[in-house]
Amino acid sequence: MNQKIENLQLDKHLKNNKAYKKELKKLQLEMLNIQQFLFQNNIGIIIAFEGMDAAGKGGAIKRLTERLDPRGFVVHPIAAPKEHELRHNHLQRFWRKLPMRGSIGIFDRTWYGRVLVERIEGFATKDEWTRAYDEINQFEKVLTDDRYILIKFWIHISKDEQLARFKARETDPYKYWKLTDEDWRNRDKWDLYVKAADDLFKFTDKKNAPWILIEGNDKKYARIRVLKETIEHCEHEIERLGLKLTKPEEILLKIK
Repeated sequence: MNQKIENLQLDKHLKNNKAYKKELKKLQLEMLNIQQFLFQNNIGIIIAFEGMDAAGKGGAIKRLTERLDPRGFVVHPIAAPKEHELRHNHLQRFWRKLPMRGSIGIFDRTWYGRVLVERIEGFATKDEWTRAYDEINQFEKVLTDDRYILIKFWIHISKDEQLARFKARETDPYKYWKLTDEDWRNRDKWDLYVKAADDLFKFTDKKNAPWILIEGNDKKYARIRVLKETIEHCEHEIERLGLKLTKPEEILLKIK
């Protein structure tokens, strides 16, 4: 399916905010159950997050992992490659960060930097970033053929919502560090990022490694969607492997 950012309905929101915490807690229990099941069955999960600056990736990751066993997951914040990393293929630094089977690896920014920021800023030649689509597809196919579940999220917000979040960060003592000069420069290239994102959906949205586009103007809506989509995809992959997922209710009965 050829997904496009322009088709997103960014006005989506939770109709009942009072039910948010109850729904969040329920989904987090399901996610904890999946984490334990996959650990017992030696299956790894890789969850990739991309999106515009201030789209809410960090908040979604926090809620996704909030009730998980902290020994069983790692969050990798991805920045620009170090000088020594530039001597290797662009995927090499991600190979070193992949989780063991039975664990969860979460990437806040990913190997898609080659076809996003590196493409737009000229850090990669056209030949390098155009061939990267095939390189990435092969990289992801190797993983999903080898008992890994791979989910890729793009969280998107409107340009007006981004500006509002930038301004809020400027005056928030707990969030001001999140706002950098680079964020403002990226904002000036908004349309280029949208075009690059649409291209990567076109060339790398595969059945084994799907892109899931999340409307992020309502942070709570986006967090719930990320949890729901992660759970649904994991359940589907577990069934495809011929396994039967234990339900959270069964665990609660054992505890009682």
